[in-house]
Amino acid sequence: MNILVLHGINLNMFGKRDPAQYGTTTLDEINAQLTALGQTLGAQVECFQTNFEGEMAERIHRAHGEGVKAVLINAGAWTHYSYGIRDALAILKCPIIEVHMSNIHAREAFRHHSVIADIAKGQIAGFGVDSYLLGLRAAVSAGRD
Repeated sequence: MNILVLHGINLNMFGKRDPAQYGTTTLDEINAQLTALGQTLGAQVECFQTNFEGEMAERIHRAHGEGVKAVLINAGAWTHYSYGIRDALAILKCPIIEVHMSNIHAREAFRHHSVIADIAKGQIAGFGVDSYLLGLRAAVSAGRD
């Protein structure tokens, strides 16, 4: 089972950016944990990060023909305004799980709204790195349905 993990804008700065909010774990460390958990769950995990919205849309488009069984996405700030990313995700036929390290509903008002939420199977937020790990478990389960 192939699971695609998408990390959006600025998430390459995990471990450096606002450690009080996001912790000190780096994106490479998160990806290593996801890959290891994926092996345990019988899933092949591919991780992709970009700070370029068009590049993210292109990766999502490629996923459409690759037999991806589920997508796990933390779109970063794009969560709140990128209808382009949302529309690209809507093309997919597989389940989409939205994750966030911080609790977006307990932060600034603009972060409370997700343009992705209405096409996602579910959303996990506020558990730091565990949001990703819980999200991967949900993606594997949803991808088997």
